[in-house]
Amino acid sequence: MDTHDTGVAPSVGDVEGGYFVGTRTSERYPLWTRANVGEVFPDPVAMGTFDLAFQNEDGLGVAELGFRDAYIRIGAFTEEELDPDNPVFLGVFGGYAYLNASLSRIFGERAPGLSAEVIDQQFFGTQPGIPAYEAHPDDPSPEATERIGATFQWVLTADSLPDVLADRERVDALCASRPDFASMGDHELVQFIEHLVTDGFRELFAQHIFITFLAAVPAGIITEVCTAIGRPQDILRLIAGLGDVESAAPSLAMWTLGRQVAASETLTTAFEEGLDGLDARLRDLEDDDGRAFAAAFDDFLVAFGARGPNEWESSCPTWETDPVLALAAIDRMRLSPDDADPATRHSGLVADRERLGAEITDLLAGDPETQGQFAAALQSAKVFLPGRERTKTNCVRHVHEMRMAAHEVGRRMVERGVFPAVNSYGMLTFSELHQAIDDPTGWRQVIQDRTVIFEHAGQVQEPFVVVGEPPPMAEWPRRDAITYEPVGPGESIQGVPGCPGVSRGRARVVIDSHDPTGLEPGDVLVAPLTDPSWTPLFVPAAGVVVDVGAPLSHAIIVSRELGIPCVVSATGATQRIPDGALVEVNGDTGTVTVLEA
Repeated sequence: MDTHDTGVAPSVGDVEGGYFVGTRTSERYPLWTRANVGEVFPDPVAMGTFDLAFQNEDGLGVAELGFRDAYIRIGAFTEEELDPDNPVFLGVFGGYAYLNASLSRIFGERAPGLSAEVIDQQFFGTQPGIPAYEAHPDDPSPEATERIGATFQWVLTADSLPDVLADRERVDALCASRPDFASMGDHELVQFIEHLVTDGFRELFAQHIFITFLAAVPAGIITEVCTAIGRPQDILRLIAGLGDVESAAPSLAMWTLGRQVAASETLTTAFEEGLDGLDARLRDLEDDDGRAFAAAFDDFLVAFGARGPNEWESSCPTWETDPVLALAAIDRMRLSPDDADPATRHSGLVADRERLGAEITDLLAGDPETQGQFAAALQSAKVFLPGRERTKTNCVRHVHEMRMAAHEVGRRMVERGVFPAVNSYGMLTFSELHQAIDDPTGWRQVIQDRTVIFEHAGQVQEPFVVVGEPPPMAEWPRRDAITYEPVGPGESIQGVPGCPGVSRGRARVVIDSHDPTGLEPGDVLVAPLTDPSWTPLFVPAAGVVVDVGAPLSHAIIVSRELGIPCVVSATGATQRIPDGALVEVNGDTGTVTVLEA
């Protein structure tokens, strides 16, 4: 959409006609998917984020550029193979973010020891409607294979990731030096955000994508070896309980806070009065328990306040901007028995992983080459899978500093009557934010018009896969009109194993992580997706079932640290599994069976 200088509201079209931001498809790389990206961008992309990450009036966004940097650094592609004018790794169709699966598959085909199928399984899971890989004459590249091979050799010998740790130190310094936003001018705040976009985020995101795809190397080797010796059931156990997974840290911290509540009569009473006004009630407590909890919760928000639902989207809330989101998860944890401590589960996973690793290594004694490669993969998994989560955390915390500055802009514009809501900044580009500050005339209507279209986009079901051109948005069905055949007693849904183990419990279908109050300890959490706002809810659950996901999804890596039997890519589970049914979750086979309605 064109921006303007006059303050006159631009046209945004009718609700059914389409979304107000989007990218072109690619003739050379025609396959796009919501897999993986749908977990971290479940909702339509707001205009401000599109401007930042995907494409803007100056060219390609920083996330698209970061993707390119990562693939070129791996050695999979050269700059000449990529469209200089249009995004090819990250697309937006009908407002929804898509990943280009064609490029990922080509990487798999060019990478020694991998394939298009391996990449699909590791990152995208099993979802209906995904076409089989068809080779293009330009897909093979001996030069790329040689470059990737050299990178893979490094992966299997690296014992640490100093660049990633240096990134964390820089982000730590950024967060610790947050300026007093209330004392800054309006334009100064927007310029602060723009500076964070251009100074550091591209590099952080490139590092995240680089480590993410290299994490497939040890996982692929472990999968190949276990399959070859007839022990596929051990694959997940060999990459569970790795330790030092930053995305799991908030859940562990929440567990400690939950134990504080469970041990205190005054804190328990405050929680039992409900989530509404809970933060204020807790801070009004004047006894030692209340003061201790408030201090510990403040420390928690400093450390983990950047996390929350849809946390890459700067206009969405996080635990710092809306603390009740974190308190809701703590509320579920406080009800759990002491023996549900995730640290205890984790120690069991560690012991199991080490035992199996030694056992299989001994079995390979007759094949020293394979044995050495397997041992190297076990060590590499301990470096790169936690490394992937650290790179994501670095990015998310960087985005959060932008969010907090934008919130101050939004708060002021609400006071002046320009914005309908604090997060309305998401409906404007950066240049439009500057214009609205200078001349607020007409911008409230612009935001309201765009919000109507944004909300409509959130009510329709986007295609999971796009091949070539996406269907017109007017043809997308409404989510509330889609029905699935329920699963009856004795019937199963086949998904993908996420975390090993078998558990039973009453299915509790939770659609919104903002309100998990229906989830009781020992229930099986059935969820549409699992971004980090969901993972603390794994702790009180006996098992987890997710509509989407794959073995290397962020939340699945977390579930394997928490030791919760988990099945992902269970298509339609939230609509097919009756709420309250007794179910069995088999995280080894990827099946979910309804035992009793």
